[in-house]
Amino acid sequence: MAFDEMYTAEGEIRPAYVGVAKWMAAVAPEQLERRRAEAELLYRRGGITFAVYGDTQGEERIIPHDIVPRVLSSDEWSRLAKGLEQRVRALNMFLADIYGPRNVLKAGIVPEDLIWRNPAFRPEMVGLRVPHGIFVHIAGIDIVRIDANEFYVLEDNARTPSGVSYMLGGREISIRLMSDLFATHRVAPIENYPDQLLDTLRSVAPRGANGDPVVALLTPGQFNSAYYEHSFLADKMGVELVEGRDLFVRDEVVYMRTTEGPRRVDVIYRRIDDDFLDPLTFRQDSALGVPGLFSAYAAGNVTLANAIGTGAADDKDIYSYVPEIIRFLLSEEPILKNVPTWRCREPKDLGYVLDHLAELVVKEVHGSGGYGMLVGPQASREEIATFAARVKARPEGYIAQPTLALSTCPTFVESGVAPRHVDLRPFVLSGANGIRIVPGGLTRVALRQGSLVVNSSQGGGTKDTWVIEC
Repeated sequence: MAFDEMYTAEGEIRPAYVGVAKWMAAVAPEQLERRRAEAELLYRRGGITFAVYGDTQGEERIIPHDIVPRVLSSDEWSRLAKGLEQRVRALNMFLADIYGPRNVLKAGIVPEDLIWRNPAFRPEMVGLRVPHGIFVHIAGIDIVRIDANEFYVLEDNARTPSGVSYMLGGREISIRLMSDLFATHRVAPIENYPDQLLDTLRSVAPRGANGDPVVALLTPGQFNSAYYEHSFLADKMGVELVEGRDLFVRDEVVYMRTTEGPRRVDVIYRRIDDDFLDPLTFRQDSALGVPGLFSAYAAGNVTLANAIGTGAADDKDIYSYVPEIIRFLLSEEPILKNVPTWRCREPKDLGYVLDHLAELVVKEVHGSGGYGMLVGPQASREEIATFAARVKARPEGYIAQPTLALSTCPTFVESGVAPRHVDLRPFVLSGANGIRIVPGGLTRVALRQGSLVVNSSQGGGTKDTWVIEC
């Protein structure tokens, strides 16, 4: 039985949802449908789309947005925020350690082969001092809830986490289309996230930068699935949106081509994967990156956010060791728990997983977007047998977790308002000015009845997340 965030087991409305319940009782279904249609129209007019690679029905989609907000109390958020800050501090320390003294490996906290064989580990970063010692400037930590007392970390996103534009777009919809409900709550603001992001990026500029560091957002271009978000954030921060061809390196310094001549760039918020950043250091066939960018980075003349090689911290195998990493590096007990995880690379765990595939969720260690996974209770015998063969052939490529009964929130669907499963992606900013966490984050919702997969590429949608201030 899934934990219902709105109702108690006795059918009582939880305090945070009292206002939402009164509002839903007073608003006719026809009005809800009209507002849902208006929300979709706003997204279409704003060009808020995402692409699904390989989709034969069309490249661009409007992500469904549910107009009924998800509500968290200030106490719930306070507890969650403390755990997020602790976890991101540990991830930054872990990355500094594996590219530096490697104490985590020497102490046996993490098996060495998980680092050396990890395709996201970048040997080029070993011994390199990153500006201000920060690797993960922007983190998106996926959170699930299965009871009233605990939040669990489902996944760490430390490379180029996306979804901020949908978070901010959802809040704009709440303010414009749900003003009657929004006005009755003291909702913690999130609108200043772009300002906080820019402030964080400027704070990590190289120490030799001018007093007003120049920031640019590097995008792969308009055919990238998250291009809308790239252009949205660049516009909101008031910085240049650039592609690799707009930048060049001279004497280990990065410059941007402008109509007034070359302009030095101090910080690059890059939304390009490591492989494509610099054809002189990584993939030689990359036409997306900037030749010589890594040499400028290694010389300390430009900051890359996030740092190269951060993917070594969000591997699903590494995820299973994060509680031990927190204890070792911070000498603290983890505030947020991990979801129990079986590592198929370990014979004992592999045996259990193969015997219980019909009950488990099995994921590729390097998979994302809801692809390459098996949801045992929803799979056919043939699908289970096929997946078992894959796991047996390459056990080190998979982990397994119990099929969690993700918490539910009221959601407006075709049949009316009904509970649907949700997760949460809060965004954590780390800079020389400290750690900041926008109150709430992006709630993703599985719109299909009974579905536990919230990814937009798999039919999921989004919700605005309200943290109610006392």
